[in-house]
Amino acid sequence: MPIRSMTGFAQVKGQVNQKLAFTLSLKSVNHRFLDLHFRLPSDTDALEMKLRRLLKEKIHRGHVEVSLSLDRNSEQSMALNRELVSGYISAFRAAAAEYSLAAVPDLNVILRLPGALESASSSADGDLEAAVLAAVDGVLAELNRMREEEGRGIEQELRSRMQLIEKAASGVGGHRQAILHAYLEKLRSRMQELLGSQVDSDRLLQEAALLVDRSDIQEELVRLETHVKHFLGLLNEGGEVGKKLDFLLQEMNREANTLLSKTSGLAGEALKITEIGLSIKSEIEKSREQVQNVE
Repeated sequence: MPIRSMTGFAQVKGQVNQKLAFTLSLKSVNHRFLDLHFRLPSDTDALEMKLRRLLKEKIHRGHVEVSLSLDRNSEQSMALNRELVSGYISAFRAAAAEYSLAAVPDLNVILRLPGALESASSSADGDLEAAVLAAVDGVLAELNRMREEEGRGIEQELRSRMQLIEKAASGVGGHRQAILHAYLEKLRSRMQELLGSQVDSDRLLQEAALLVDRSDIQEELVRLETHVKHFLGLLNEGGEVGKKLDFLLQEMNREANTLLSKTSGLAGEALKITEIGLSIKSEIEKSREQVQNVE
C-alpha cells in the first residue's frame, strides 16, 4: 500500500427515492491518532455507529469529519405525529389540573417538539441507512485517492532529504582526520601553557589519542547511516508508517546533536563539521514537518 497523507476531502451524493437525497462528505487532516467527528441528522445514532466501525477499518490516523446532509423535496407534505402530540397534551392537562392552573397547551410550542411533525415520506427514511452505507466505499476510495496522491509528493521529498543527509554524513566522515589534528593542536597549546616548552611529544600524542577516542564521531555516523537506510526501507514498505518514520527522525536528530557536541569548540578545517552537522539537523527538521502528515 502506498504512503498516504492524512489530508484529504471527498464527497458523494446519493438518492434514496424521488423525494429524498443525501450528501456524504469526508474531510481529514493530520492528527496523532484516529479522531472521528460526526455531523449527522438527528435520530441517526445507529447509522453513526456503523459508519464509525467502517471508518476505523479503513483509516488509521487523522482527524476526520464526517458530514451527512439530507435534501427533501420541498413539495412533500407534513404529517402530525398524533401519538407524540396527544401524549404531550395529556401530560400538560394533568399537570395543570394537579396544580390548579388555568392554562391551555400552546400549539406553536407543541409543533416545535422534535418529531411532532413528520414528512409524509418518513416511511422511506428507513432506506436512508442502507443507501448511505452503500455509498461509504465510494467516498472512502475517493478520499484515499487524494491522500495517496499527496502522499507521493511527501515521499518524493523525504527521499530527497535522506539523500542530502547521507551525503552530508559522508562529508563529515571525510573531516575526521581534521578533528585529530585540531585536538592535538588544542592539547599542545594547553600543555605548553601549563608546562612551558618542555612537552613530551609521545605523551602529547597519547593524551590526544585518548581525547579523540572519547570524542570520536564514527559511532554517530554509523548509526545515522543505519537510521537513513531503515527510513528508506519503511518508505519502500509503504502503508501506515508515519509514527515509525517520526521515531527514526527523532533518533537521527539525537545523533546529530551528539555529533555537534563532540566537535564543539574546534577551529580550522574541523569547523566545517559543525556547519555540516547543522545542515543535517536542518534536513531532519524539514523531514519531520512532512512526516507529521503521513498516516
